[in-house]
Amino acid sequence: MTKRKLGRGVAIVGAGMSKFGAFPGKSSRDLFVDAFQEMLASVDKGFDARDIEALFIGNFSSDLFEGQGHTAPIMADWVGLTPRPATRVEDACASGGVALRQGMLAIASGLYDIVLVGGIEKMTDLPIERVTDTLATAADALYEVPAGFTFPGLYASMATAYMSRYGANTDVFLKVGYKNHENGSLNDKAQFGQRIADIMEMRKKSAAKKGLPIPEWADEMAFLKDDRANPIIAWPMRLYDCSPVSDGAAAVILVSEELASRFTDRPLYVIGSGQASDGATHSRPTMTSLPSAKQAASIAYEMAGVRPADIQVVEVHDCFTVAEIIATEDLGFFEPGQGWRAVEEGQTARGGPRPINTSGGLKSKGHPVGASGVGQVLEIWKQLRGEAGARQLPGAPHLGLTHNVGGTGQTCTVHIFERR
Repeated sequence: MTKRKLGRGVAIVGAGMSKFGAFPGKSSRDLFVDAFQEMLASVDKGFDARDIEALFIGNFSSDLFEGQGHTAPIMADWVGLTPRPATRVEDACASGGVALRQGMLAIASGLYDIVLVGGIEKMTDLPIERVTDTLATAADALYEVPAGFTFPGLYASMATAYMSRYGANTDVFLKVGYKNHENGSLNDKAQFGQRIADIMEMRKKSAAKKGLPIPEWADEMAFLKDDRANPIIAWPMRLYDCSPVSDGAAAVILVSEELASRFTDRPLYVIGSGQASDGATHSRPTMTSLPSAKQAASIAYEMAGVRPADIQVVEVHDCFTVAEIIATEDLGFFEPGQGWRAVEEGQTARGGPRPINTSGGLKSKGHPVGASGVGQVLEIWKQLRGEAGARQLPGAPHLGLTHNVGGTGQTCTVHIFERR
């Protein structure tokens, strides 16, 4: 197979995102404006939005969530960028990552020099049962849905398969969620910016205010094992194993490599990009790995000329806690069956040798599905530029990676970024 390479270099010179959370009264366009304005302000040497030549907007289902289709030109209009061409990209929860790839390819081809990539989703206006039904449209309607599966059930099946094959226990999934809440507590854009200990205290204060018995837990793990505080959604996945229903938006500016210094002396270069697809879960040889993720990662590593061991900052698609563990193996950071042991040993904690999801991940930061893939890039942008504040990794990291999954792995994109 011929080694894939870009026709010319692509750089990120600005990045921004709205806060992720639940925002009654705000639409996806309002959230996109928030992200767009922060992105403009992040460009070190200033930026004239009129220089943008095209937009690629990741969005899963504004049609069902908001009753609004034809989303991309609306976003262009809302930030004053008509008549530039605007394209909506839909690949379920990987919509943002695929939009990034399309924007990157548009520049690498020479068609454009400056492109805006965004991701948006407004999910919380619907009742939870309709959110579940909407998300289920990303599953296979011929095989997965008729079998009674929704996404918690599908990922729970992956978790039980993983435990059966590799001897993992249910505690390890809780520890992933615990870790990501620790990281998310340091992220002011996170939907759940609280440690598990903070949530425990909030529960106690709420009970006291209502005159109810004050719950007592020995520690955070006791809280996470409490069926009332952390109910089972689809065994072994509990509430705190599942990413939340979220609203949010994110945006980045891509430019051709030769233009980067015009906007900043600290750009990030997109040096590797891989995308792959797969069938539904019933057709795979295993439930403990995503073939699309392994293939996308292989393509990205080859293009970038780096190995898994070289990557220093990693944002993976932890829509459920088991997904993070599987991702760390698919990306080559740990051997198959060793990802859960790495969690037990603290290797994936922020202070460990292989920190994963320093932003808080989808679990704590939030998961507005069309925005998540672009939102991941924001953490890489901050970490590689030394701007991540209290969660900043030491040692001036210069290589980062994002892993964005659609459905149960029918789509996966992997991108590798470098600060030079």
